[in-house]
Order: sequence, then C-alpha cells, then structure tokens
Amino acid sequence: MSVETLPLAARLNQGCRCIWVDREKLRRHLRADLGDDVNVLESREGLVSGSVVFVDPQDAAAMDRAIRVISKALSGKAFLDKVIEHAPSSARAMPRTTGGVLGFDFHLGGTVPQLIEVNTNPGGLLVSLELAKAATASCECLQAPLSTLASASLALDQLPARIAEMFREEFRLARGSASTLRTVAIVDDDPEAQYLYPEFVLYRNLLERAELRVLIVDPADLEITGNGLSCRGERIDLVYNRITDFYLVEKRHAALHEAYERDLAVITPHPAAHARWADKRLLAWLRDESLLAAAGLDANEQLTVLETIPPTELVDPSHADDLWARRKGLFFKPVDGYAGKAAYRGDKLTRSTFDQVLAHRYVAQAIAPTSFRRVCSVQGEESDLRVDVRNWAMHGETWLRTARLYRGQTTNFRTAGGGFAPVLTT
Repeated sequence: MSVETLPLAARLNQGCRCIWVDREKLRRHLRADLGDDVNVLESREGLVSGSVVFVDPQDAAAMDRAIRVISKALSGKAFLDKVIEHAPSSARAMPRTTGGVLGFDFHLGGTVPQLIEVNTNPGGLLVSLELAKAATASCECLQAPLSTLASASLALDQLPARIAEMFREEFRLARGSASTLRTVAIVDDDPEAQYLYPEFVLYRNLLERAELRVLIVDPADLEITGNGLSCRGERIDLVYNRITDFYLVEKRHAALHEAYERDLAVITPHPAAHARWADKRLLAWLRDESLLAAAGLDANEQLTVLETIPPTELVDPSHADDLWARRKGLFFKPVDGYAGKAAYRGDKLTRSTFDQVLAHRYVAQAIAPTSFRRVCSVQGEESDLRVDVRNWAMHGETWLRTARLYRGQTTNFRTAGGGFAPVLTT
C-alpha cells in the first residue's frame, strides 16, 4: 500500500513532526504535583515518549464498542460461573466491589483493532493524563483543541474527579452508603523502587485533594490488629492494590491476604477481579459462541467479540506437536502473566523454552499485527517503533487512551524514544 492510500492516522504516524509532548510543559505540571519526586520520572528514560500517536476515529469507535460488549459478556452469569469453576479458592467468592478501572490493550495493525489482553490494576493512567495535557502543536491546521482530540468519553479535566469517585464507589459497594472512606493505602512491593512510583505519588496527591488520607506502603508495613488492617498504627479503610501477586499467595502478602479473606479492609482490585477480567484463559472462552449467547449477547455483539479477539487456545501438552508446527503464527502467554513477562512470540521460541511453556499454564494467541510510529532521535535518526493502545475503562465506558511505543516482542519501557505516548483521534 502506498503512503497516499494509507488511512490518515497511519500517514501521520509515519511523518507528522508538528505535534509532540512538550517535556518542559510536562515537567512544570509535574513539579507542581510531584515536587522533588519529579526527578524520579526523569530517571526513567523509557517511561515517557516525546511522540504522540494518531488513531483513526473508526478504530477508536471499534475499541469503544468492543470494550462495551466484552464488559457485558464478562458481567453475565455464564462467564461468572465459568470463572468460579476455574478460579483458585481465594477468587471464587465475588465481592460486591468491581475491582476498579481496567486496561484493555489493543493492536491496530490489521483491518479491525485486536484485543490482546485485559488487565486489572493497569499502570499509567495518571502519567498518561499528564502527557495528554502536555501535547503541543506547532501547526495551525488543527480543527479542534488537542485536549479534545486526546480525550475519550471523558474530557481530560473530568478524569481526576472520576478517579477519586471510583475509590469512593468501591468503598460504598463494600460498606454501604452510610460508611465514609477516610484512609487509603497504595500498596506495592518496595513501592519507591517501582518503575511507576511517580504515578503512586500522583494518585496520593489526587486523593489528598479529594480530602482522603493516603499512604504509599510496602505490604510488609501492613498488620492485622483488633482494629482491622493497619499501617504503623493507622487503620486502613481501602487498599489500592498494585501488587502483581494477583491471588495474594506469597508469604510477604499474608496480612493483605488475611484482610481480604476476613473483609477487614476494602481491597481493590482483588483476586476475584483478576479471575473475572484478566485471566488469559478468558480470551479463549470469549470465542465460545455458546457462552457468548448464554451471556446474553445478540448476533451482532457476538460478531464484535469474535472479530476483536484473535483466535486463542489453551496450551495443552497433548497437542505439543501441533502447537510447535504452528508456533510461528502464535504468541504464548502465561495465564496469570502481566507486562509481557514470560511471554514469547512463537517465531522466536526455542525448543527448550517451548518445553517450559508446556510445563506451565499458558494460552496461545494468534499474533495480532501492530501498527507503527516513526520517531526521530535527538541525533536526527529515524526508526519505526511498535504501538499498542491501552484503553482505561470502567463499567464498559472508555475513560482515556494511551499508546505504548516499543521495539521487540512486547512493551518494555526500555526503548529509546519509546514509552507512554498520548493518543490523538484524527
């Protein structure tokens, strides 16, 4: 396909240099919010790209529709029963809470956006909001403000209030409308060493502006007392859980696990949310037309799901020879994986690594082609980086989109010129 016949977004992704992320503007905004912690963001070179990514409106609309329909399917009794049947014991009782905002990740290199995975506790929402606000143009050809082009169903300035309300909604669902949320703990292992630690500070500051008491803590700082879940003597009402031990089985997360099991604090997202939304086996089950029908989807909605999710299957060791023969067209993902860890493109797979895949719980998904964004280095060297698009959504409503630019098999936040990039809808 010649450049002239490409869709507008693809042409802009190849050549547009007149819209970018103004790093000085970003730094000013973040310094007002992060203070001295803004230097932590600067130290993470691959976290933030200076580029923007363009998406055609029909692709944006297709992602929004897929998110609505898939959210409807996974909220239906047929899928809840399937989840409960296969989830670990800690995730079989479905709490009243939803688990909060979700991340729906798409590849846009084909004719229809392809959903490659769904994530609970998806990182990058507040970082991406700041990037969208820092997008700058040097041209006069825009027909709408950049903030409008960057927003999804919510205007950018509405998002902070919606995020604060999300935590209050989770608390009300768990405790009733008569109870008041006062203290929130943002919990992750060694939080200050986490790559997205700057975002934890952004969350703390946002929630403190909403008149909540907020702590950023390691799970080792939590303890069970007669007063419930506490941190250094202070009672915790709600935990914003950023831990990637999704079922809280590791010994160092024992206090958090007990608090969840005994309902001593509201945990969001929680093990049941991961089983309900992010278990990779759901990508295979969502292609079962009988399940889709049982979940209440009509024929058009079923078609949306089947067109959106690449063919996905559970890895069965008894089919090893067939999988090996087809490996070059497959991407192998651990059932409870995240951030591309232990995930492998079949065309890069060695036999010994394939044997490891067979020994663990994996799904095999048809490789969904990515789109590309051409970036230019400080030295003037151009290169094409892969793009995936993350959509943050709750109750089927898309709040914000961002892109992640990378080189290699999966997103890695280690690519020069890569990282999070604001998405503009052409």
